[in-house]
Parts: sequence; C-alpha cells; structure tokens
Amino acid sequence: MSLSNQLKNQHLLWRAGFGPAVEQLPDLSKYTPKQFYKALVKASDKKPEYIDVADDYLKGLLMGIEEVGRQQKKELDPEQRKMAQQKNREGVRNLNMYWMHEMVNTSSQLREKMAFFWHGHFACRNLNVFFQQGLLDVIRRNALGNFGTMLKEVSKTAAMLNFLNNQQNRKDHPNENFAREVMELFTLGRGNYTENDIKEAARAFTGWSSNIKGEFVFRKFQHDAGSKTVLGRTGNFEGGDVLNILLEEKQTARYISQKIYKFFVNEKPDAQKIEWLADRFYKSDYDIAKLMEDIFTSDWFYEEKNIGAQIKSPVELLVGIQRMLPMKLENEEALMLLQRVLGQLLFYPPNVAGWPGGKTWIDSSSLMMRMRIPKLINDVDEMNVSPKDDDDNMMGMKDANAQGKRKPVVPQGGGYAGMRRQQINANVDWSLYLKGFESVEREKLTDAMLATLLQTKSRVGNDLIKKYADETGRESFIKTVTLQIMSTPEYQLC
Repeated sequence: MSLSNQLKNQHLLWRAGFGPAVEQLPDLSKYTPKQFYKALVKASDKKPEYIDVADDYLKGLLMGIEEVGRQQKKELDPEQRKMAQQKNREGVRNLNMYWMHEMVNTSSQLREKMAFFWHGHFACRNLNVFFQQGLLDVIRRNALGNFGTMLKEVSKTAAMLNFLNNQQNRKDHPNENFAREVMELFTLGRGNYTENDIKEAARAFTGWSSNIKGEFVFRKFQHDAGSKTVLGRTGNFEGGDVLNILLEEKQTARYISQKIYKFFVNEKPDAQKIEWLADRFYKSDYDIAKLMEDIFTSDWFYEEKNIGAQIKSPVELLVGIQRMLPMKLENEEALMLLQRVLGQLLFYPPNVAGWPGGKTWIDSSSLMMRMRIPKLINDVDEMNVSPKDDDDNMMGMKDANAQGKRKPVVPQGGGYAGMRRQQINANVDWSLYLKGFESVEREKLTDAMLATLLQTKSRVGNDLIKKYADETGRESFIKTVTLQIMSTPEYQLC
C-alpha cells in the first residue's frame, strides 16, 4: 500500500521533532520527506544559546569567592543554606519550563529532539541549577555533532561527576560508580566489559572533579598515575585515555546505533539495519548528523510497520499538543505536575539509566490522565491528582504536600507544594488550525482531522466522535472533534 506524503511527513516530524506545528499543515502534502528533512537540518544548524535561569541570589554567592566550596559549607549560616537550596529548586523548575517552551516553539526541532534523546541517555539528577544548565548546554551544542566530543564534555561536567560520585574517586580509594556507568550506559552496554576493566578504568578517572562553579578540575595529587589495563590496552592512563579506548571499540557504535534505532524508528530492533547503521557511524568517526540522515532519509524508515508504532513519551505528548494548538498558559507549572503524574519530569530521571520508555509509559491511571489532558486544556477544569510521593521528584517539597487536611495552594516560591489541585487555564489560539481546514467540505472534516492528528487508524468510529461534537457551527464542530480525537488511545501513538 502506497503511503501519502502527508502521513510520511507527519511521521518524520513526530520522530525528528515534536510533531507538526499548526503552521505546517498546508505543507504536509506538498513536499517530500527528503525536502522536509533538509529543511529540519537547516533550521537546526545554528548554535543554541546558553539557557541561563539561575537566580541573582545564587550568582551573588558565587561571585568573587575563591574557595566557594569550603566557604559555603563552613561559613553560610543555616538560613542562607536553606535559601540557596530553595533557589536551586526554583532554578531547576524554571529550566524545565524554559526548555519545554523551546521544544514547543523553536524551528530547530531536530536539534531539540536529539538533545531530548541525549538527556535520557546521559541521565542525571542534580539539584544544582548551574550544574544542570552546564550539562544541558553540552548536550544541546553537541546533539547533532560528534558523539566522542559530547561523551568527553559530558564526562567532565560537574553535574555528571557529582551524580556518579567521582568526587569521591581518589588514589588508593577508588569509587567505581562513574567508570561503571560510562561503560554500561554511555558506551559499550552491559556485558561488553569485565569487572576488572571497571576497576582499572576507575583508577584512571581518579582526580577528576569540579569546583563549586561547575568548572572541571583535575586534582593531580588524587590521581593514580600507575599502569592500568583496560579492554586489553595497558598504559599510565587517565580518564581521557579510557574514553578514547571506549570510542575505539566498535561495540560503542553498535550500542548507540541500537539505542537510537529503538528511540527514533521502532522499539523492536532490526539487527541487520542496526549493524549497517553502526558500521557507517563508526567509519564516520561518530558523526551524529550523518547517522540521523541515514535513518531519516532511508526508505525503510517510512515503512508502514514503523508508523504509529511508538508510544509518545509524556514530554512528546504535552509538547506535541501545544505545537498543533498554540496556547498561552496562565499556569505553566501545571505542565510540570502533568510531567510528574505521567512519569517523565525533565531533569529528574528515575535513575542513571534514564526513562525505560515504550510500554512503561502506559498503565491504567496514566492512560486515563493522558486522554483527559485535552479536556483539561480546553475547559476550566481542575486537576485533582495524587502523584506518587517521590521526594527527589518533588524537589524536597514532600512534607509540604503531606498535610492533606488543609486546602492546597500554589506557593509563591514555586516547587511542588500544593500542586495536587491545579487548573491549566489555557487560552488556545485556534485561528491557524481552523484555517488549515477551511477548504475541506463539511462531511469530510472528521476524516481530514483524523488523518492530520493520528498516525494510525482510529478504532473509534466517526459516528461516535460526531455524537459528542458540537454541531451548532463549523468552527465549534472542528474544535470539539479535534479534542475528541486527541482524547483517544490512538493519539498516544506516533
């Protein structure tokens, strides 16, 4: 069966970005996927701006202090420490909202989608906003660049060094956590190294540290300068040498290619195609842009079995809705509550392995909440949800939420206290969306909207959709049918 350009282009825009934007509706059937991909690449060429949301109070603590780490621990009074923690939590919250806003509105869709993938690959929890900003900048700048360069830069970020305990990795007292995760999760994959490789690599990473400003510091007196053997190579290695050894292993290209295939193409890996991709990725010296071009310009990427085969992650779902229905939110923090309830809060992965994805996104409660989101956006409706009490995910606000007897309120300082009952209060701009269907005959409107919003055939009949539509006028009909379609299980797929 021959697939339309529109369906293929929607497929591309959901996988190489966060779904079609409403202004792209007239172009979906006009251009070929290769033309669309070329435009996506061009739009993502420019270097991203550094995202800085850190509070002036925190910046003031860092300015002009030579030994901030020692001074902050010993000389800040309890009130100052408490204020710094609060400001850091607010900063990470603001970083979340800023990046999500960028995902919705940027023309650099390919870059931000790749950065989103790397955000899960180099998963990191850290409540220091400066550290998180630094790590995000590394993955956004290198998202379509060279994987080896990104690996080396990520490995030297304060966020990752602290998260994986390399600050405690010292000569004669090695901490293996950082070395283990670099091999297991960032490069080779489990089972492609020995425990002795980890022990030896950990010795090479001794002395890798950072200062309170987030700058990489090599503490040579804490470094083990002795001979080490890693993956059959022997020498007086330091951390950079180990990373080069890992990049020399073709298994690294194979592991990354498979992970990218499962994320961007299909959860079910195709060994032959992955091996072909890995071989080209390795020979290109880990050129990410070339790897993605190999995928997104191939005929097999647009095969029917790959279209509508992925479950949208919570972030993809929330961003995709806003791209199709541009909206101004009076309460943007409600989107963070939705992230939590649906199981994907940016900057708070469940562990160092990141979000497992796939079918783990869906259970009985999360599916019902997903299908309720369009109504929450359109109506002045109140979210009354009780997300799982994970204090890490609640930015230290767990206790504030435990007092269920008092009426919840949204705190001035932000965070998650009182976020169980909230309204989204969205003002949707329907103008471009309505214009996209102005030439469609009334009796064909439902089919046209289904074709635009879904990547797979709906099991909900047109008659049932129309039953709950407002047929008092063309505009109200389009709006209500759109929200009905977005509330179906099929809309969860891309």
